[in-house]
Amino acid sequence: METDAVVSSTAGSRAADTPDRPAGELAEAAAAVLRSNDNGVTLVAAPELYPHQWSWDAAFISVGLAHLSVPRALAELSFLVRAQWRTGMIPHIVFGDSGDYFPGPRRWRTERSPNRPAGVATSGICQPPVHSIALAAIGDVARRHGATERRAFDEFLRATLDSWLAWHVWLATARDPGETGLFEIHHGWESGMDNSPRWDAPYSRVVPGHMEPFERRDILHVEDINERPTDADYRRYIWLVDQMAEARYDDDVIARTIDFRVGDVFSSALLAQASDVLAELAEDIGRRSAAEQLRTIAARFRRGVIEAVSPETGLARDRDRITGEWLSTATIGGFAPMLCGGDDGILAGQRAKLLGPDWCGHPALRYALVPSTSPNDDAFQPGRYWRGPQWPVINWLFAHAASARGDAELSETLREESLRQLSDASFAEYYHPFTGEPLGSRYQSWTAAVALDWSAAR
Repeated sequence: METDAVVSSTAGSRAADTPDRPAGELAEAAAAVLRSNDNGVTLVAAPELYPHQWSWDAAFISVGLAHLSVPRALAELSFLVRAQWRTGMIPHIVFGDSGDYFPGPRRWRTERSPNRPAGVATSGICQPPVHSIALAAIGDVARRHGATERRAFDEFLRATLDSWLAWHVWLATARDPGETGLFEIHHGWESGMDNSPRWDAPYSRVVPGHMEPFERRDILHVEDINERPTDADYRRYIWLVDQMAEARYDDDVIARTIDFRVGDVFSSALLAQASDVLAELAEDIGRRSAAEQLRTIAARFRRGVIEAVSPETGLARDRDRITGEWLSTATIGGFAPMLCGGDDGILAGQRAKLLGPDWCGHPALRYALVPSTSPNDDAFQPGRYWRGPQWPVINWLFAHAASARGDAELSETLREESLRQLSDASFAEYYHPFTGEPLGSRYQSWTAAVALDWSAAR
């Protein structure tokens, strides 16, 4: 395509002064980060800023770990599964014994819920359901490594399939009881994209009342606090946590009382994609009924994602469940169909848009990768968390999805540009889209994990 040629040309000129670190050298550095962040029980998301296990971080991390040891990758997912709630929810944080992090277990107060896991401290919300995508990637590595690791993978899959199935069913029922095809989130943290402009309008209607005082810890671990969400953002975040704790984490009560209810199109696309993947894994071990159930879930959410695409912009939209309005923002959430498919015409249009001047083809980008918000949008802030920076894990998701649907050219472009971006071996949480500067925490486990996976592919 002509657009591809333009992106390839401009990317080459932008990256010409960046040394392309050999894949083996980058892989060794990434592996060292993963080993360093392993506390002997689980692999923490980041040594200072995120000292516990995060749900979707763990999925990406396990993909990287598989290249070092398939059993260790499976152990990481096992640690997460043991924290699954009785409802089927997989919580977004599993707390360890140490680490100065806020909000911690005392603020979450999940002991109020009869559905919490026994003997494990967790948060009370979820994150995007990327785990079976990671599980399939681990299976691919296991098959290449030989019979012993393939056998370990198959045993793990048989032992945990019902847990992953319950997770998908909970999302499809508790969070989408009306079968709209967009599952509902009750906190921006559940999307993984905490302060994205996607949530500006719903958050503007969240007015915190009287709250127990709190002290943030996240701003102590970054060089510039302007990279992080604002204090006003954080008051809203903690207000919602307090509301859920007050409701004793009862799904039905929260749905009636919470101040933030949004149909998340990006996470719904991931649920569709992941359900199809998990259905194939279920088929592999003879679980045909489970596979059929998962494909039904995938079809519903794929339909919901396609129906959320704006006919004017071609981007998918979230939906505010409280007001009923579509939320049209120029963020990476708009490219949700590129994860789950469903309409060839929409996908072709989105591919062209992704590679065009509003996104990867923007002339000021240091690397031709997907920024979290379009540089041409009024909400764009190049250095602030999910409001502009580029996230390696998100580019991995788009590259992985492109490869799965046979678009090797797009997958290869995103991989090679990402490897150039990561060649400084800082493995930062996210990167400044114009300067290429590493931002957020350094030596982030999930960044190192996708770097290792991309290096292995090269």
